[in-house]
Amino acid sequence: MRAVVYRGPNTLQLETVPVPPIGHGELLVRVSVCGVCPTDIKKIHYGTVPPPRVFGHETAGTIVRAGARARGFKVGQRVALHHHVPCNECHACRHHAFAQCEQYKRTGITAGFEPAGGGYAEYVRVMPFVLPGVVNIPPRNSFLEGAMLEPVNTVLKGVKRLALLRGDTVLVAGQGPIGLMFTRLLALHGMRVVATDLIPERLALAREFGAARVVQIRNPNPAPSRITDHASRLSTLITKLTGGRGLDAAVIAVPSDAVVREAQGLVRGGGQVLLFSHTKRGDPATLDLATICVDEKDLIGSYSADFLLQAEVARLVFSRKLDVRRLITHQFPLAETAAAVDLAAHPTAESLKVVVAQEQ
Repeated sequence: MRAVVYRGPNTLQLETVPVPPIGHGELLVRVSVCGVCPTDIKKIHYGTVPPPRVFGHETAGTIVRAGARARGFKVGQRVALHHHVPCNECHACRHHAFAQCEQYKRTGITAGFEPAGGGYAEYVRVMPFVLPGVVNIPPRNSFLEGAMLEPVNTVLKGVKRLALLRGDTVLVAGQGPIGLMFTRLLALHGMRVVATDLIPERLALAREFGAARVVQIRNPNPAPSRITDHASRLSTLITKLTGGRGLDAAVIAVPSDAVVREAQGLVRGGGQVLLFSHTKRGDPATLDLATICVDEKDLIGSYSADFLLQAEVARLVFSRKLDVRRLITHQFPLAETAAAVDLAAHPTAESLKVVVAQEQ
């Protein structure tokens, strides 16, 4: 089969590799769609894991072989896959911290080499411990929608980490695919969303996804006076919207320390700031810790998916209450996976979610 193999930092090569053999309790799935995720982009660009590997974990396809002990599955079934599934028994799982479970940290889907998701290949092997994460795709829905279940799950998990009441005001900083999903899900939960971004086209879609207000950031690297002007405009808007109270929460969907500090100042006492994009380790940041201690402003994080949300996520996506199809702007063939990764890493005004789609 063909697979796009990671051979080192910024090196992806289309190669011919063996179709992975499966065991009695495993599945072989022919990949139809795999999304390009920022997590894999960072591994590819920074070389944080040793090669060779086949990345890609937002995967949907068709079961072409089922082991004798893989009960409940049949050849021809259209499915979405989840590469991480917790054990539901360890100390982390008992605390509902699934992303910290040792089993969860293992990757249960591979196209060969060290398991790394494998979606940038024609076939993937699905191991027994992640079979509970397989979701059936209804006939009316597409493989594109199925491939979006995993990223939607991560966003819904973040939403549920926030202690919000219906009608609360929430800032979503950054309206890329993740930020837009936050905007839509928060709006569906009855929140008043203020969306910010650099790109006006994204803000227009944020309005359609339910944002009550949108604010365009004029310059990604403004002079100090422009920073002050922007902060003043946003602060004035928040003051008017909330009667002077301040934001109830802020979701930071961009890896910017400056945005975190700004949000911490806009959130009311007892509010929350959720970090979603600060995944690069080793970068120290400055923050007035008295805002957390004295003002009781929670600074929290959310990472990866919550296995218990699978059914709710499937209902949201497959009912199209969250119409993920509107987020997918670019589809690349398998042979052009490197170009897909490059576009996702350097988005344009026209690009949102980028996927690798294969002819069936």
